[in-house]
Amino acid sequence: MKYGTPVVLTGLGAFLTLLAAAFAQDTLFAQHMGLICAVLAIATVVLLRMENFSAAPKSADLQLEYMDTVIRYGVIATAFWGVVGFLVGVVAATQLAWPELNFGPYLNFGRIRPLHTSAVIFAFGGTALVTAAFYIVQRTCRARLWGGGLPWFVFWGYQLFIFMAATGYLLGITQGKEYAEPEWYVDLWLTIVWVAFLLVFLGTIVKRKEPHIYVANWFFLSFIVTVAMLHVVNGLSMPVSLLGTKSYSAFAGVQDALTQWWYGHNAVGFFLTAGFLGMMYYFVPKQANRPIYSYRLSIIHFWGLIFLYIWAGPHHLHYTALPDWAQTLGMVFSVMLWMPSWGGMINGLMTLQGAWDKVRTDPVLRMMIISLAFYGMSTFEGPMMSIKTVNSLSHYTDWTIGHVHSGALGWNGMITFGALYFLTPRLWGRAQLYSPRMVNWHFWLATLGIVVYAAVMWVSGITQGLMWREYDAQGYLVYSFAESIEAMHPYYVMRVVGGLLYLAGAIVMAYNLTMTILGKVRDEEPFAAESTFNPASDKPLAPAE
Repeated sequence: MKYGTPVVLTGLGAFLTLLAAAFAQDTLFAQHMGLICAVLAIATVVLLRMENFSAAPKSADLQLEYMDTVIRYGVIATAFWGVVGFLVGVVAATQLAWPELNFGPYLNFGRIRPLHTSAVIFAFGGTALVTAAFYIVQRTCRARLWGGGLPWFVFWGYQLFIFMAATGYLLGITQGKEYAEPEWYVDLWLTIVWVAFLLVFLGTIVKRKEPHIYVANWFFLSFIVTVAMLHVVNGLSMPVSLLGTKSYSAFAGVQDALTQWWYGHNAVGFFLTAGFLGMMYYFVPKQANRPIYSYRLSIIHFWGLIFLYIWAGPHHLHYTALPDWAQTLGMVFSVMLWMPSWGGMINGLMTLQGAWDKVRTDPVLRMMIISLAFYGMSTFEGPMMSIKTVNSLSHYTDWTIGHVHSGALGWNGMITFGALYFLTPRLWGRAQLYSPRMVNWHFWLATLGIVVYAAVMWVSGITQGLMWREYDAQGYLVYSFAESIEAMHPYYVMRVVGGLLYLAGAIVMAYNLTMTILGKVRDEEPFAAESTFNPASDKPLAPAE
């Protein structure tokens, strides 16, 4: 049977989650296990229907081909989760502008907000990273993914984690930790999937036919290993019951806060920075058809980034119970982070030396380049905001929200969009995208959306900070908190507009990719010097010895 092992695993999972639902110690656990059981049961039925019990096994040697089918699924899932995540973000922004649009208990802001952050970071961003890592490690190592069907387990196991986390948020199951909301049993499942991801990636590198390990793989490996460490340590907890949702952290008080933001900031540093830099170091040179500007600089960039980032977390806890020396340590390392971060930005931008005309004629490359510009802006703004005097104004305000979104939407979003546009014609054997001009529309919609969003959040955040610290001659606060909220309303409405523009761009992309997969080509005036994909230019799999 081709799907024998998956059928057994999904069937067994459905049975075990059914038992867990039946013997649950609380209602929420029973409901959550019931939902997971339903998904696994449906997956079992689908696999059985796909199984051809009468066909003889194929004798073709699959080791002579790259394992690209799982990557195709990843491209589709990434585009899907992007649209979903951005849509939920627009809903959350709308609820802040018009609070009467909160519909409890399942669709209030308290549950929609973590659903949005996890959908964009872990569903959209995480699926993009797994997909890109699988594609890049094969091409740069000239070897098929290691592990047989293990890459499929990583992909579908990660999608199951996304489902478990998302449904848990809507049910109200959460640890209440930023970027680490899922409860203990969801954390355990993600740990299993992540270890499998590490094994697949390492196994492919070990059996590589290229003697050199390309720098993109260094970034991917650091991202996988460090995120595993962060996830395990910050997720240490004691469940109240093995058949219940609730657990208690292994840490308490200021130690818990420090552990959380050691995790939180390094989730940004290694999940949203190191992993996506691995994408940048492959896709930008490939799309520009130029070698990376300085390979030596890429190595300095790598070691500087991974050494400095791990110490920067305490800057999230300025003016708290955290010891002052720890706050200062986080601030100093955050400021130093500016240097390796800009080293990576400069390396990516300088790769276009002698080929800047392509930015005018290639909208996919333009999208990748503007992602580097946003990376540079965000990695300057972040260290600046970590300085205590600046942080005293910016912290707890919308300025932080503007900073996060200029980085996430500008850097992570744009480089992912560029990667999807790069991968789709190659994976489906198409000569070109359905519509390069629609890529141009996506670029401008997304860019305008980011600028509107970030600009209004910068203004609203600084306004908030100034209103909160305004005193009169008698030493009393001039503005009440309610007055500061009232002053934010026009900015919150404009944030919705920025989010809608960005969402519209993502919908245009989803349509463009869908039509490309279907083999359609739009009748339109081509860009100057528009190029088509030549399959022979792709890195061939090394012949078996």
